[in-house]
Amino acid sequence: MSIGDRAIERVERKERHNDEERQERHEEQYQTLEEVFDKSTLMTVYALLNKGVIKKLLGVIKSGKESRIYVGVGPNNENLAVKIYLTVSAEFKRGMIPYIEGDPRFREVKHDSKSLVYTWAQKEFKNLLKAGEAGVRVPKPVVVEKNVLVMEFIGTDGVAAPTLRDIRLRNPKTIYRAVLADVKMLYKKAGMVHGDLSEYNIMIQNSKPVIFDMGQSVLVGHPLAYELLQRDIKNLNSYFDKLGIETKDTNQLTRWVTGHE
Repeated sequence: MSIGDRAIERVERKERHNDEERQERHEEQYQTLEEVFDKSTLMTVYALLNKGVIKKLLGVIKSGKESRIYVGVGPNNENLAVKIYLTVSAEFKRGMIPYIEGDPRFREVKHDSKSLVYTWAQKEFKNLLKAGEAGVRVPKPVVVEKNVLVMEFIGTDGVAAPTLRDIRLRNPKTIYRAVLADVKMLYKKAGMVHGDLSEYNIMIQNSKPVIFDMGQSVLVGHPLAYELLQRDIKNLNSYFDKLGIETKDTNQLTRWVTGHE
């Protein structure tokens, strides 16, 4: 065997070894996920692993009735947030329908659980993309596949940035104004209303707010948009009132956001 042939054989052996290791890692992660998710979800995650969108999944950073969010590792060893939407309860299913049906981007959506969840994932992906393009600080979406949304990880070294609820603000007045500015930018430039804004879905990174959880967000032409905008502002005022910040009247802020002063 020539030197060249031996070199080729070594390369091929190394490639086979790497493939085997990669397959073993995927199988380990698949077994862990298998305890929680249905087969369709598992196959979606496995496909993303095989495509190299994510190299591996680490621990859960947030778990709720509607979704689980994992820390993932991307192709360049960067942390990613991997949000996996769960099969919805009847209550949540009823709750999500009005947000979808009034959105012209999603017409004639079937009302079975899988169709609704897949649409919800698509909706959050598009909402995050639209908000980010408008200049609002949100996690940058990477890809959505069925009920799995991969997006930018907001945090450091696999540790998520704290939410407003979990951090003691040094400058609450500045943050209050910054969040209101984001609400206005979201409305005027992205043409959207968050719809569920509170201290639970605003993170603080580098002393600036980052808004997340945008599956329920609606376009400004949606029948519920005005009502949801007022609710968002009331929630913010309620939280910052407790911090001793002098907040502005909800109706006044609504007019300021919409430009109908």
